[in-house]
Amino acid sequence: MTYLRIRSRFRIGAALAAALGLTLLSAPAHAAPRDPWVRAWGQNNSGQLGNGSTQDQSTPSAVRGLARGDVRELTSGGWTTDQVFGLALMHDGTVQSWGGNVSGQLGDGTTANRGFPAAVAGLDGVTGVAAGLDFALALRGGRVLSWGSDAFGQLGDGLPDATGPVTRPVAVQSLDKVRSVAAGCQFGLALRQDGTVWTWGRNHEGQLGNGSTADRGTPRRVPGLDHVVAVRAGCRHALALTVDHTVKAWGKGSGGELGNDTTELSTVPVDVKELVGVSGLFAGPYHNFALLEDGGVRAWGENWAGQLGDGTKVKRTTPVPLSAPSGVSSLLGGWGFTLALLDDQSVVGWGANDVGQLGDGTTTPSLTPVVALPPGSGTTRLASATAWKSGYAY
Repeated sequence: MTYLRIRSRFRIGAALAAALGLTLLSAPAHAAPRDPWVRAWGQNNSGQLGNGSTQDQSTPSAVRGLARGDVRELTSGGWTTDQVFGLALMHDGTVQSWGGNVSGQLGDGTTANRGFPAAVAGLDGVTGVAAGLDFALALRGGRVLSWGSDAFGQLGDGLPDATGPVTRPVAVQSLDKVRSVAAGCQFGLALRQDGTVWTWGRNHEGQLGNGSTADRGTPRRVPGLDHVVAVRAGCRHALALTVDHTVKAWGKGSGGELGNDTTELSTVPVDVKELVGVSGLFAGPYHNFALLEDGGVRAWGENWAGQLGDGTKVKRTTPVPLSAPSGVSSLLGGWGFTLALLDDQSVVGWGANDVGQLGDGTTTPSLTPVVALPPGSGTTRLASATAWKSGYAY
């Protein structure tokens, strides 16, 4: 009824304006959304945009039934057909999932894709979530739960690789007092309350940081890494923000992901060079960003589509500054693209755009920021698929 009243009032206003010889201005093309929903855009081959379809979207669309005010944290995982999925941690401690499910990553007891959010049954009291390529993690009571594929031990349950997907949450072994979790493509990270970091899963490029390249089915502490306040996971590399506002990195380095002026992998943590005063840390699949205490932004890693935002397509093995945009509060990287949330609640993007992942209504790539959501959009957080082409604002 409210919608009908609003439309009726507009029609009366338009008729009156015409009678008076006046012209009503229409809303701008990028008018701020007037609804409360989580917004999603980009590739939708697995139903990861949560709107009940599998049609790609080049502008932000509502995730069905998922109000941003109800969401505490949102994350997205997956890669290519039938894998990309979303997870939303609600303020009531429950978790909703949607999208691809070939590996059981929706945690609903099936391997059927679902194009809209639904609760992960029996999961409550959750305080953190993370999505990998084909598995998911949830933090509850200081302990970690996992579900999905266990092909490389990424579930951390210490059991032999299951004959099929693990479609319900199981316990990650030997971890308690966990503060936060992160998920790479096929490995897990846990930051404990004592500032130590623990890892498990795939390790072929040293992404577990334990000095080897052997996979592990249970967590092990990353040696020599203490006083950590945040962890982030790329696809095959990991980052840690320390209490002194510097950054450590380990794992894949061929794209410059480690920021240590080499393109070699490292099986142990190394210092990201020329980076101090870091207040926020953000990892894409193969590129990274650091937000500095003075408001500046530094970027490093792969840059084949201009995803670093420095106006080039040159990979950077050490951090470089971004000249635009200003007023950045957070950033997130997907496959060849980056999204940034600005202080005025606008969302901009740059890099690849072949399926509309920049959200500007086109499929034209851009080396400079284009607008996905305007100022005043209500957005306070972002998410993107671990290593693919979908974006979320909430």
